[in-house]
Amino acid sequence: MGLNVAAGMAFEDHAPPGAGGTPMVLLHGAGGTREHWPEPLRRLPGRRVVAVDLPGHGASPLPGERSVTAYARRVVALLDALGMARVAVGGHSMGGAIALTLALEAPGRVAGLLLVGTGARLRVTAAILEASADPARAREVADAVAAVSFGAGSPARLGERYAEGLAAVAPGVLHGDFTGCDAFDAMGRLEAVRAPARIVVGAEDRLTPPKYSAFLRERLPGDGMLTVPGAGHMVTWEAPDLVAREGALLLAGIG
Repeated sequence: MGLNVAAGMAFEDHAPPGAGGTPMVLLHGAGGTREHWPEPLRRLPGRRVVAVDLPGHGASPLPGERSVTAYARRVVALLDALGMARVAVGGHSMGGAIALTLALEAPGRVAGLLLVGTGARLRVTAAILEASADPARAREVADAVAAVSFGAGSPARLGERYAEGLAAVAPGVLHGDFTGCDAFDAMGRLEAVRAPARIVVGAEDRLTPPKYSAFLRERLPGDGMLTVPGAGHMVTWEAPDLVAREGALLLAGIG
């Protein structure tokens, strides 16, 4: 599938013949790309699915943003450019923070939420924030993040692939992402979210542990929290079919 560009962002637009119902937009996490989402979800049968490279990531032009709110505004601009009035939003990690911000700031645009490995607050350690500000330490940061992003039994090749991708991110982008994550806090606002949510988390997620997802489940509308045994923060790679299934269930529930 080829890439398209609109509103300063590159994206895949999966729109199979006869696609109907609410479309889905997929937002990746810090330092990620659209390919952090599983292919079965990016190519979901019968639905339009737009998988985005956020500004400064993947094939999208620089710069990135430094706040979750700024990324959310850029996503709204993309929806406007594509004429997508109302969508389901899938968000992984930082992408989940962006999805929640959209549901709070532009509620009329969000029909449902698929929240994967995320939380209502996303604190980043001072050590990682400091290291990510130094381009000379890009590989060090990538290896450190990758080391805690997978379950103990996950194939080593997944961690290697993930670290390679993080290390290749343009200077400043990952630090901007981490800065935005660290400042994000929607814990006291979740009751204002009206869009139904389905939630997925790896049982071994050390970055956004299952208690973060449980906090979301207790306060957001909708049903369903899938805890994936053996998976870590990159559950989108570790259990792609399960994540795709949850996305399909969300869409089936909202029409």
